[in-house]
Amino acid sequence: MSDPAAAPRIAVRKTYKLYIGGAFPRSESGRSYPVTDHQGRFGANAALASRKDARDAVGAARKAFPGWSAATAYNRGQVLYRVAELLEGRRAQFVAEVRAAEGLSARLAEASVDEAIDRWVWYAGWSDKISQVCGSSNPVAGPYFNFSLPEPTGVVAVIAPQAPSLLGFVSVVAPAVVSGNTVVALASEQFPLPAVSLTEVLATSDVPGGVINVLTGRTAEIAPWLASHMDVNAIDLTGAPGDLADDLAVAAAENLKRVVRPRADDGAGEDWSAVPSLNRMLAYLETKTVWHPAST
Repeated sequence: MSDPAAAPRIAVRKTYKLYIGGAFPRSESGRSYPVTDHQGRFGANAALASRKDARDAVGAARKAFPGWSAATAYNRGQVLYRVAELLEGRRAQFVAEVRAAEGLSARLAEASVDEAIDRWVWYAGWSDKISQVCGSSNPVAGPYFNFSLPEPTGVVAVIAPQAPSLLGFVSVVAPAVVSGNTVVALASEQFPLPAVSLTEVLATSDVPGGVINVLTGRTAEIAPWLASHMDVNAIDLTGAPGDLADDLAVAAAENLKRVVRPRADDGAGEDWSAVPSLNRMLAYLETKTVWHPAST
């Protein structure tokens, strides 16, 4: 009788799905594409999102916006910190995925994942401090109080940088959601698997469904649908190459979206390990001015 342990196993090839509204639907198109590691070896299949998938993701983000934006700053901070806790618990998995995808040494992959976790904690800590930094009590000529208060702008579409796969994704998603916005994020086309694994963390955390929605697929195919969508209030073009970014900015002007432009094509010129600028977080805030009579 042959030894079953000696028989070679058939590899279980995984096909990842999208993450929309807290669920994992298949792409409406039924399409997927193979994702390889830095040596060209097969890693998994990722979904090729369609135009309808993009619309569904925007709809889920819009539905989640009232609840997320109305949550207290303290609560949002606690929810986001929980994501960092879960990331820390799965650190080894993310290190392996980042190393396989980007061809980094073990030390550099560990540093990139650690920075991604720390970056998430950093933004979580800003949740209850944004109002103090961005808001103000304004002097006026008259018996009134005048306050300027920051408020989230709404649904933010994010084109994540191609690399670093996890740190870059976290660095563009976290600053949008911390202030109460909801997000539709397009993961790196070349290295999507770390971002897809992050959706599994989000699904098991306290982040409400629809607050962060993640699409995978062709940047040139999906990004124009997000840029022209009339229910998207802002768009981050970090992961879009220069020519495409120009076209997306024109499409975004149709409904006066706020546009965040990278300093270089595909975010390649960004120093993602540097301390983040507050400007990326402030870009997704509106300022509401309130007048109130002073008591006599």
